[in-house]
Amino acid sequence: MTYLAVPISAKNAAQAAEQVRRAAAGGAEMLELRMDYLEGLTADLAKQVLRQTRALTRPAVPLIVTCRDAREGGAIDYPESLRLDVLTAALSEGAEFVDVEFINFQKAPFRRRIESALARAKGRLILSAHDFTGPFDDLKRWYREIVQTCPAAVPKLVCTASHINDCFGAFDLLHEADGDCIVLCMGQAGLISRVLAKKLGGLVTFASLDEASGTAPGQVTLDAFKGLYRHDSMDRETELFGVIADPVGHSLSPAIHNACLGDKKINAVYVPLLVQRGRDGLFAFLDNVLTRPWLGFRGFSITIPHKHSALDYMRQKGSFVEPLAEQIGAANTLVLDFRATSDERRLGAYNTDYAGALDAIADGMGISREGFRDMPAAVVGAGGVARAIVAGLTDAGAKVTIYNRTIERAEQLAADFGCACAGLNALSHLDARLLVNCTSIGMYPKVDASPVPPEVLKPDMAVFDTVYNPAETLLLKQAKAAGTKTVDGVAMFVNQALAQFHLFTGQVADAGLMRRVVLDSLR
Repeated sequence: MTYLAVPISAKNAAQAAEQVRRAAAGGAEMLELRMDYLEGLTADLAKQVLRQTRALTRPAVPLIVTCRDAREGGAIDYPESLRLDVLTAALSEGAEFVDVEFINFQKAPFRRRIESALARAKGRLILSAHDFTGPFDDLKRWYREIVQTCPAAVPKLVCTASHINDCFGAFDLLHEADGDCIVLCMGQAGLISRVLAKKLGGLVTFASLDEASGTAPGQVTLDAFKGLYRHDSMDRETELFGVIADPVGHSLSPAIHNACLGDKKINAVYVPLLVQRGRDGLFAFLDNVLTRPWLGFRGFSITIPHKHSALDYMRQKGSFVEPLAEQIGAANTLVLDFRATSDERRLGAYNTDYAGALDAIADGMGISREGFRDMPAAVVGAGGVARAIVAGLTDAGAKVTIYNRTIERAEQLAADFGCACAGLNALSHLDARLLVNCTSIGMYPKVDASPVPPEVLKPDMAVFDTVYNPAETLLLKQAKAAGTKTVDGVAMFVNQALAQFHLFTGQVADAGLMRRVVLDSLR
């Protein structure tokens, strides 16, 4: 069993009681009493908080009592003798676990006192090591040293992921370990290690009560674990999907895909994947996934800035590339599958942006696809989504001009599709019936920016912004003020996600559910 534990990081007994009530109401499966957060700590105060917690949790949940050394993340730098008093008092009060730093347990007097208290109690020992600066130099060596020092202890190894690829060492250790252990990565790049701990059999993963009360960088909230990431239904057979992006925190893809996975009762979870360091980081990530079929990844949504690189990766692997994605030169969807005769993975690359965007624009303008013929259209940007939209518009017969900050990229894209191009300074002379923003300008959190000067927006134009967070960008607000017809990015986002969901699962998702989830999330 994997416990979903909520740390109680209160300054006093009254605050602790309130946090315990909230955690219990939210469905916490275990509580970690962080005694090092209590002001004026004594062994008696620790006992009071522990007894109070027992009284407030019915049915009882297991407790971890921690009094962290400041060198390993302790909130208040209490002396070692007091921390020992608190931990031994917790064992005498029946705490199921006490968390002790491995560096301290290696001191003979410290170890003797903990072992003496354990001999008189039913609790178990967690031996922990933390690195707040980066990944461990040798994670498996740390694990072996803890196990050899105290075979009965639960090893807990927590480090900071400097890149999402640092998480794979934690996954390998959980996959290979005999017996209980806790292995997690901190920071945004380490988020998936917390979400996937239950699938991989970690003894505990930790959830904060809310965004403000986390006790380690990158903790996921209890509500997100239970709702967004479907923790209660996760097991070792759960399949994985995710969105690969940099940045990724703004993405609503996890919300809509997880809602639809739940609606279809599919045993899968969709996670945000912060893949940094451009092409090299993406290639290393995909290599790590492909060499670990037991992880259960089945597909990825690809977005900024990886759509070109994802297609290049597919080409290098000799994998299937949908002709449309090849024509566009960018992939926004990767599907993983088993070969019929071996465990070797293969990938398929697709682009669902093309149809998603064209249908959104046509619906918003009240025209059919034939209505694009000879329409003067301006596309701002020259990245992956721009390629898909330029391909769609030119295929439908529109007269497209591409505007981009880097003119060389605009020239390359224009040459590929027989379009005109110009630099952003030429937008002041814009003459088009359709304007499409394919940049991230105006995306949350930088919502006070627009890719075009407002004076170029005219009543006889239509403006489509591919940004969907927020649903009404500054560009769309300015377009409405100018009397221009507007199309928000939510329509395209839902359309392309519906196609992705079908590629991932073979099932048809509920479009209405997707749109409701997006709009509710944006509110």
